[in-house]
Amino acid sequence: MLARFDPTAAVLAFLLTAGAMCLLRPVAHRLDLLDHPQGRKDHAAPTPVTGGIAIFIGCLIAFSLFQNVSDGLQAFSVAALLLVAVGLWDDIHDVRWYWRILAQITAALIIIYWGEVRVEQIGPVFGLSTFSLGWLSVPFTVFATVGIINAMNMIDGADGQAGLLGLAALVMLMAASLYAGNGELAMRVSVLAGGLAGFLVWNLRLPWRPRASAFLGNAGSALLGLVIAWVSFRLTQNPGHPVNPVLALWLLPIPVMDCLVVSVRRMRQGRSPFFADRTHIHHILQDAGFGPTRAALHLTWFSLLCGLLVGQAMRMDVPHPVLLVLFVLLCVGWYALTCKRERAVALFARLRRARPVDSTAVIDVPQQATPVHEHPDRSA
Repeated sequence: MLARFDPTAAVLAFLLTAGAMCLLRPVAHRLDLLDHPQGRKDHAAPTPVTGGIAIFIGCLIAFSLFQNVSDGLQAFSVAALLLVAVGLWDDIHDVRWYWRILAQITAALIIIYWGEVRVEQIGPVFGLSTFSLGWLSVPFTVFATVGIINAMNMIDGADGQAGLLGLAALVMLMAASLYAGNGELAMRVSVLAGGLAGFLVWNLRLPWRPRASAFLGNAGSALLGLVIAWVSFRLTQNPGHPVNPVLALWLLPIPVMDCLVVSVRRMRQGRSPFFADRTHIHHILQDAGFGPTRAALHLTWFSLLCGLLVGQAMRMDVPHPVLLVLFVLLCVGWYALTCKRERAVALFARLRRARPVDSTAVIDVPQQATPVHEHPDRSA
């Protein structure tokens, strides 16, 4: 039975975040909280990276006015504040990757031990009635949290892309919460989705604005990854409203697949998984002629389709190991396709030419490089 839903808090988070983005713009220029065009970043002008702090402010105020502030929500807020603070410092001073990882691990431990949110069972993915992690629960939760955060960081490489993919994941998580009868979680997810939508008002390319006015920054991508991890754990580990953990993979297929494939390829080449290059899925799409907006929209509808199909498969009692194997095959297939970059680019170029030109072309000009927020491994 679907739970009742009130969108008031989500609308407030949207308005507060959009307003905060406007107010933070002069502050960003004063503090040099900007993404400067250099190296592989050739956006037209220095651009504020205020998405993370704006979303945090908008959602925090909405939570304080409309939500019961439980220990779990307090723990999440403190963990989010930590990541936003470290991310802002990184956006200004470009800190080394291991300090970011340490902050992410600390944030994960905060939601585990203070918020009491962790992955304790992963469902019947191995053909068992249930699979309890036992003492592996804490390291698995830390690993999953850090993995999702870095997946969102790596996919944040084009205007609107991380925001749209994150919004699609949150909308599907909200729908799953409502379907499971977990109205409280659905309300909290709606606030987070509202805040992210308020940021996208400034981050998407529009007919009157050919470039994004602001970016998520490392603070924003880390916050978005923590949000998705926290909500996924709350949704799949609630015995009163159980949702199988396998679903979480299919609600965020593009960032997780891209992160896994790129990291494995870099390590096989003897490089750090944090080494920045142009091997991500959005780089391949752009080289095939897709503009950033069109690429982001295509990846978003694919994510929504995956979530819908897997959700229906679960309702039809498709064995969960089958769904897990299908996700592994998706990753293996993408790895095989992109082993030869020119082959992948040619395939997507043919798909692009097979579709009629639409009106988005005027605001969706392909570019050679877009804002990328992952950093090279300086220890290499």
